[in-house]
Amino acid sequence: MSDTLGQVPYGTTRNPFNYDKFEQISRDLTTNWLSIDEIAQQLNLGTDESQDTYLESLELAVRMHIEDYLGMSIFPTAYRVYYGLSANFSTPVYLDLPVTSYVDKFNSGNLAINKVAYYNGNTPSTLTTIASSSYYYDSTGNKVVLSSGIPSDVSTYRTSPVIVEYTQNANFTQAYPVIKQAGLLLFTHLYNNRSESVASGLQKIPYGVDCLLRPYKPLVM
Repeated sequence: MSDTLGQVPYGTTRNPFNYDKFEQISRDLTTNWLSIDEIAQQLNLGTDESQDTYLESLELAVRMHIEDYLGMSIFPTAYRVYYGLSANFSTPVYLDLPVTSYVDKFNSGNLAINKVAYYNGNTPSTLTTIASSSYYYDSTGNKVVLSSGIPSDVSTYRTSPVIVEYTQNANFTQAYPVIKQAGLLLFTHLYNNRSESVASGLQKIPYGVDCLLRPYKPLVM
């Protein structure tokens, strides 16, 4: 196949993101990112340990907010992505992944493909796992490539019969001092303002969390 300069292969059948939907299926809801010592120093609590249980629960909320804001995993997070057939009739088939991670020289990032599967044409249709030898992950394009295309017995009655499950590994940028400082700043704000009542005079931090995190938030083109 010859490609015209400036055109994307299969450009007439794919857009940059050809999945139908994706969902989060697993997330760490217990591990602390900011240590109690870091939090105690930030809040000037000294050796007071009476609030540790509350501080740990609030830390989890802060960590989840940072993850959601940046679209990155501070700790591994798993996703399931669904694909229809209309944009996937070529061979090979490219299955774009919506959420991926940075990779540094220590490879502390990237992602792991857990499963590629499809609903077959049986009645009722059943989910069938595709052998790992039949696909590979293209890190340069953030996609799974099915070398032989979609199996011929795929269901044509399912809206999105092909799925990919993968784990986005911990993002190394979570250790950046600027990211941790944003977490501590947000923690302090939530600790000091425990309600949304107008009487409390709550105000948005004008030069704070958003400013610190904005350079690390991926742009949506």
